[in-house]
Amino acid sequence: MTKGTQAFGKRHNKSHTLCRRCGKSSYHIQKAQCASCGYPAAKMRKYNWAAKALRRRTTGSGRMRHLKDMPRRAKNGFREGTTATKKKVSA
Repeated sequence: MTKGTQAFGKRHNKSHTLCRRCGKSSYHIQKAQCASCGYPAAKMRKYNWAAKALRRRTTGSGRMRHLKDMPRRAKNGFREGTTATKKKVSA
């Protein structure tokens, strides 16, 4: 038996399928665990030796629907329910 060309024709079983959390085709069906994000574990899988992988999925790689408003709101002291005072025009 060889491990090369002839063996590749026999490969038709899928060990991994799409993950519900990260969307990658890294969810091992028999293990019931994602090789990429670690689902169903509560915490995301991350290692410092994989710096590029951290960069791909860190804060700022997505929409940041809530977090992108924080610097502006913090600058104004998290005020709510009021309108900003108009700046006086210098003559």
